[in-house]
Amino acid sequence: MTNALPPLHNGHAPFTVQELFREALYAFEEWDAELTEPIVIFEGRVFPIGHVFEAMRQCSDIVPMNIVGAVTERLTKPWEGEGPLDQMTFSTAARVMGVLVRKRLLANGAPDIVAVAERSAERRSRG
Repeated sequence: MTNALPPLHNGHAPFTVQELFREALYAFEEWDAELTEPIVIFEGRVFPIGHVFEAMRQCSDIVPMNIVGAVTERLTKPWEGEGPLDQMTFSTAARVMGVLVRKRLLANGAPDIVAVAERSAERRSRG
């Protein structure tokens, strides 16, 4: 058994993963000042919401308008899409939400995992 979500196929996510993205977005909306990142469950496995957003970073599928609104209301600058009728892809939504998860974790006092990993790699390279 793997801890990975189903892969994208030519930039397209299975519908079940798109639904999981929606669940992760709802979990983000309900996230209080807790230190730990919210989780979602997919096929009996537990995933932090940031993992779901990361898995969708290359997805070219168009996001439904209700999800677009949930993502864009969190932005500090107006969002302008590049597609017809300003369509947003899951890739764009996932990148925005991934940044927001990292910001929330930092604001709640959690260590910046990227910075910790970089420091660890630097220590290993020094010998």
